[in-house]
This record gives sequence, C-alpha cells and structure tokens, in this order.
Amino acid sequence: MSRIPPLSFKDMNPATQDDCAALEAYGPFGNWAGIAAHSPVVLHQVTEMLVNMRAETRLSRRVIELAMVTVSQLNACDYCLSHHVPSLTVTGISPEGSARLLEVEDHPELDACDKAIVRYARAVTERSGRMRDAEVSDLRAWFDDGQIVELTWRITLIGAFNRFNDALQIEAEEPLDGGSA
Repeated sequence: MSRIPPLSFKDMNPATQDDCAALEAYGPFGNWAGIAAHSPVVLHQVTEMLVNMRAETRLSRRVIELAMVTVSQLNACDYCLSHHVPSLTVTGISPEGSARLLEVEDHPELDACDKAIVRYARAVTERSGRMRDAEVSDLRAWFDDGQIVELTWRITLIGAFNRFNDALQIEAEEPLDGGSA
C-alpha cells in the first residue's frame, strides 16, 4: 500500500485533472499521478517533460527501454520494472532476456550497441562521478552528442523515479501491456 493515498480525480482542481488525464494518455500511470497530484507543480512538470520528450526524442524505444530497465534492475524498483520490462519485450527482448539484462557480456539477445547502452546505464547509475571518458566516447559509434545527452538524462531521470516510487511505495497499475515509454 502506498505511503500517501492517491487523490481521486474529483478532488483535484481542473488544471491538475488535465495533467492527470495527459499523463494517463501517455501511459498507465494512474497510481503515480494520483499521488503526484498532491503537489500539482510536480505532476505538471513531470507530465509536460515526459510528453515533450516522447514527441521529440531521437532515441529508439529499444535504446530508451534498455536504459530504463537496466537502471530499474540496479535499483530494484518494482514499479518501474512493471512498466518497462513489458515495453522492452515489445522491442524484441524476451522476458527471460530482460531478467538477465545485467549479464551484459554473455547476453545472446544484445548486439554491440545494446551492450554499450547497458554498460553506460550501469556506469551512470553506479559511479557517475568516477566514469572514464571512454565510457561516453564509446557511445559515439552509435549516437551523436545530443542523443548521448538525452540518454544520460533518461538514465538519471529513471533513477529519480525509482527512488520516488520506492520511497512512497507506489503500487503498480495492473495489467500492463508494454505501452509506456
């Protein structure tokens, strides 16, 4: 059970209701939105950012989901894993492959680019201040600087979501079909 009860839609002001509806259109995040609605500015800013990032991304869904699942596994965030493992499966990684994503070097479903993404997500999550320059420059075989900036932002953002969701014990919505990104 969540540490803070979600607000019901009827108890929100009209602007917060609009943000809740926009986040629900983005993906099945009703539990998250109901809790974030206690701080309308948080709900608004997160919703606006996520919707804009989806509309303007230059990264493939596979790249995004590989990064998000990697970080969520490292942080053991059940909420985020419940959303992003099905989405990663949509991109061609089996559920078994998703479960062993951190075994990157011997992973039969990952190509060289996929492995670089998983390694980078792990480095950013576990030792961002102690990374080697090569860990960023190695990505240039597949990504330009703008894509590396977005990938890094998405990695650090999912880490923040992991902590927020776990701290408030937000319960996952059921069932999930791989629609969120």
